[in-house]
Amino acid sequence: MKNKVAIIDMGTNTFHLLIAETEAGNFHIIHREKVPVKLGVGGINRNLITDEAISRALISMKAFKKTLDEVGVNEVLAFGTSALRNATNGTKVAAVIEAETGIKTNIISGVQEAEYICFGARAAITMGEQKHLIMDIGGGSVEFIIANQTEIFWSHSFEIGGQRLLERFQKHDPILQEEVESLFNYFDTELKPLVAQLEKNKPRTLIGSSGTFDTLSDIYCFRNDIAVTEAPETPFSINAFDEIYEELLVKDRAARMQIQGMIDMRVEMIVVACCLIKYLLQVYPFDAIRVSSYSLKEGVLTKLV
Repeated sequence: MKNKVAIIDMGTNTFHLLIAETEAGNFHIIHREKVPVKLGVGGINRNLITDEAISRALISMKAFKKTLDEVGVNEVLAFGTSALRNATNGTKVAAVIEAETGIKTNIISGVQEAEYICFGARAAITMGEQKHLIMDIGGGSVEFIIANQTEIFWSHSFEIGGQRLLERFQKHDPILQEEVESLFNYFDTELKPLVAQLEKNKPRTLIGSSGTFDTLSDIYCFRNDIAVTEAPETPFSINAFDEIYEELLVKDRAARMQIQGMIDMRVEMIVVACCLIKYLLQVYPFDAIRVSSYSLKEGVLTKLV
């Protein structure tokens, strides 16, 4: 018998809704939706969710609830990540959402978030025995997982997500060279544990999970006449990243929006997010980048079937 399950990822920048039919250990995704709620805007670096952000969250969750009722979903699992777990009013916001929509939010730890992201990436890309570094850039946190198909060797959630970096470091648009240097100096300090684990475990491939990487892959596909799809893995390369990165550094918001494949919900944060990717490629010699369009939501789903 088919069971309809909904997974809601209440991210710092974007709220995602995924609805799937599950049967006999398999799942079939029947609905995807994402809304730029921008839960972290204006409060992320103060550990606060603003009243305006709460209002946007409620509007989105009510719209999701309407969709859930129309589709006839049997089970709903909603997950709150960096913005909600760090905000002093995070549990209060979750309670308001539950009171208004009946949807209970599970506010998960960075460790749990990283684990689900790993499960999602494994469902999209077969890793075999080789170690890979999985990277998921959120608005509030960035998860890094060193894993293969069967084992997680190390994982960590760093509170250095795109909205935090944007509000703290990028004061000009286009970004100034000295702001890029400040970002790289910050990464030098914050990411020492990651660099140590890279040198210890020696993964050869970087897997970018969803979000920024989806957009970078779309840009690459448009430029190379490759069909843009919602496949579990989408095309990308290190050379393609370097070209797009150099271009993003010198363009302002309006010029970035003219890039085919760019989307409005990604245009603000993509510069600082790409600075983080560039830093990683500079401090460690990866052979390849692969892009998993699966992330936390699909990772949760793999554990349900």
